[in-house]
Amino acid sequence: MPETSDQLLAALPHDLRKAARLTRIGQIPALLAHPDWQRPAPAMLWMHGRTATKELDPGRYLRWLRAGIGVCALDLPGHGERLIPEYHTPARTLDMLEQAVREVDTVVEFLASPEHRGVFDLDRLGIGGMSAGGMVTLRRLCDEHEFRCAAVEGTTGNLAGLYLPPPGKPGDQAPWPVKHDPARVAALDPTQRLVGQPGFRPIPLLALHSEQDRMIPVGVQRRFIETLRGHYVSRGADPALIEFTTWPSTGAPDEHVGFGRVSNDAKNLQTDFLARSLGVS
Repeated sequence: MPETSDQLLAALPHDLRKAARLTRIGQIPALLAHPDWQRPAPAMLWMHGRTATKELDPGRYLRWLRAGIGVCALDLPGHGERLIPEYHTPARTLDMLEQAVREVDTVVEFLASPEHRGVFDLDRLGIGGMSAGGMVTLRRLCDEHEFRCAAVEGTTGNLAGLYLPPPGKPGDQAPWPVKHDPARVAALDPTQRLVGQPGFRPIPLLALHSEQDRMIPVGVQRRFIETLRGHYVSRGADPALIEFTTWPSTGAPDEHVGFGRVSNDAKNLQTDFLARSLGVS
């Protein structure tokens, strides 16, 4: 049987458990945490990757709380407290991404609701995610929004390059194991939606990746980052707003699930970036 909210909370580290609440935003399960639940604080909306849950990696959330940053972590569609096993397979990835992109605004509206008494400062709200959660993040940023910054890990904004790579030489990226509809991929692909109205508004962005990632090859993300930097320049913004950090290898499973032996460095780097970008005093 699925774990209850009380069981999920009980499994969290003590300091996080004291600061956290589990709730539902409509049908969206969420973990909320706040440094003190009294004064307005910047916050981060965070989405995990495929096959994971919002409770993954509590050390990340503790770092944010200790830096004065609130947390809103979501279970992606078909995951965690709203489990649909098929959504854990590559065949349902586009369904999951499409639904999650639509849900972001519902979550932001919830954080702004009177019941929270303004403790989540929406003028200092960031968004981010790992793998599939990062894809949701980058696609959502192509539409009008008020996010102050974004942070992504082990992901790409070049979905056509990932899911529909052209035939290549031996040693090039292998074809994705599932054939996705090109039209659906295009609708979700940030690379194809950077320009136009409103387009991808330049904001501070941190992207982390392993050079040996076997799920999302770093080259696919590197091409997106290069394209995005060019887009920032075309909008009169400093391309240095985009910070792209990679490691030669990390020892993580598939070099994709977390950052293995450099996990502490990656989390500290991310927390420092968020503190700067969200104006933590």
